[in-house]
Amino acid sequence: MSHFSATSVPHLPPVFPRLAICGARLIDPATGLDETRDVFIADGSILAILPCGQSPDGFNADRVIDAKGLVLAPGLVDLSARLREPGFEYMATLESEMKAAVAGGVTRLVCPPDTDPPLDEPGLVEMLKHRARNLMQAHVHPLGALTVGLAGEQLTEMAELTEAGCVGFSQSIRFPLKDTQVLFRAMQYAKTFGYSIWAEPRDPWLGISGVAHSGPMAGRLGLPGIPAAAETLRLLTLFELVRMTSVRLHVCRVSSAAGVELIRKAKAEGLPVTADVAVHHLHLTDVDIGDYDSNLRVDPPFRGQRDREALRKGLVDGTIDAICSDHAPVDDDSKQLPFGEAEPGVIGLELLLPLSLKWASQDKVGLGHVLSLLTHRPAAILSREAGGIRVGGQADLCLFDPQSPWVVTTDTLFSQGRNTPFIGHELEGRVVATMVDGRCVFNRMGF
Repeated sequence: MSHFSATSVPHLPPVFPRLAICGARLIDPATGLDETRDVFIADGSILAILPCGQSPDGFNADRVIDAKGLVLAPGLVDLSARLREPGFEYMATLESEMKAAVAGGVTRLVCPPDTDPPLDEPGLVEMLKHRARNLMQAHVHPLGALTVGLAGEQLTEMAELTEAGCVGFSQSIRFPLKDTQVLFRAMQYAKTFGYSIWAEPRDPWLGISGVAHSGPMAGRLGLPGIPAAAETLRLLTLFELVRMTSVRLHVCRVSSAAGVELIRKAKAEGLPVTADVAVHHLHLTDVDIGDYDSNLRVDPPFRGQRDREALRKGLVDGTIDAICSDHAPVDDDSKQLPFGEAEPGVIGLELLLPLSLKWASQDKVGLGHVLSLLTHRPAAILSREAGGIRVGGQADLCLFDPQSPWVVTTDTLFSQGRNTPFIGHELEGRVVATMVDGRCVFNRMGF
């Protein structure tokens, strides 16, 4: 318990039990709805969705939001965001990163188990969820540690961790599971009780000391490499174990063209497999690390242009199910080091939407499709009835201007971390307001 920072509960955002959002372009990828509508919220739920100018009988709004020219979408669901608590409060705090989440339109996020101590005990999970609930911002869904202490030897008490609030079980790319027999037993147990396994596909030995994609650029820079085979070898092992156990497997942060193709074949075979990609991998390649900028030090590493194009294609054809931020705030002392010594990771909660919109614009992907990769499809991976806008459903919403230009600076970001290679870049698409359970938890409109 003492590993969590002791902070007071902040002032709660304003409550508008009866809210009207009028004139927005309503996009709900779960149903295919894409029309201008008025949305009415009461007591945290969607009361009605009506043509503009109409109103539910007897409805008197506490607040009316003029949303003409804006898009109203389900709140974003991010499948990987490190909140750095417990144990790494010097990198970021729960307060700062939850604020960054709602500033980015994220209303639901998954946090990996590689905290300090790891999320391997129900008490730690319950405390994390309790602190997140007290902040009254995004919904937090922890992943439980697959093994005690992430040491790769003894399985955790999955039933107790699930009861405490874990949505699945994972190791971490920082603590790879080396014993295949332990992984097999974990999958058997998870299948028996209906749990899911989340795995970052990286061979525990191949490229173990690598910091960049194996290729001409790493060779020219004198950096130890991580071959794409490290990803494919692990995927082959994981898929063979899925064939043996039929466990639900989520592949986290695929990075290579060969990896995408293996996932495509696994899905065609009917294996219960889903996958996500980090949004920064849709834009950057190993060529970009040429000036040794440690903000480009990430796991998995940026790979070649062919790999980047395969990731983009996989999102279009359904091979990859979701885009995540893979948000990982890092303090300056850990990042401002030589490339090979720097802590890997970039921040992304506030850049998830605009970087996804940038990819959609470049590849002429429809707004409904890109939003599906950020809302109801990742929600389905969580087995949560979320990521949609329906009458009677939870009012978790993201209101944004898809064409609003803004420049990424340290002053425009809420995350405590500043480690992103996109500082100074101009992006289009900015969140105007975020609602969680009908409560406006973030807004730039002054209401």
